[in-house]
Amino acid sequence: MPVDETFTGRSYPPTAPYEVGREKIREFARAIGDPHPAYTDPEEAKRLGHPDVLAPPTFVFTITFEAAGAVIHDPELGLDYSRVVHGDQRFAYTRPVRAGDRLTVESTIEKAGTVRGNDVLEVRGEVRDESGAHVVTAWTTLISRAPEPG
Repeated sequence: MPVDETFTGRSYPPTAPYEVGREKIREFARAIGDPHPAYTDPEEAKRLGHPDVLAPPTFVFTITFEAAGAVIHDPELGLDYSRVVHGDQRFAYTRPVRAGDRLTVESTIEKAGTVRGNDVLEVRGEVRDESGAHVVTAWTTLISRAPEPG
């Protein structure tokens, strides 16, 4: 069953707050091999004008992809997740993610359709801090590969 194109524009409720921890940031920075000291040293982050360590730019994917789970696993959408590959990822920041942030994500389907037999789903995640201020927007494109003929 192809993905339901009428889901384009549908939004899902915001997630519960995710508290960004120093150790999670350090683990992520180590995992991606980025040694920038602002990711691990609070004093270095403060020297750069931030209240605590910063998260690498792609860290927010861990939060937004989990939030997109409400979209991906919506049974009415018709996405065959067993055939999904990650097609694209991009971010637009208002400010960096920092240790101590409490972030929520509201996911919206920007595009649901079929291209050459493959289902394509673009999900926008609006990330806000606990005051409601915008932190970053993340776009994730997922492609559910068409079954092999035969």
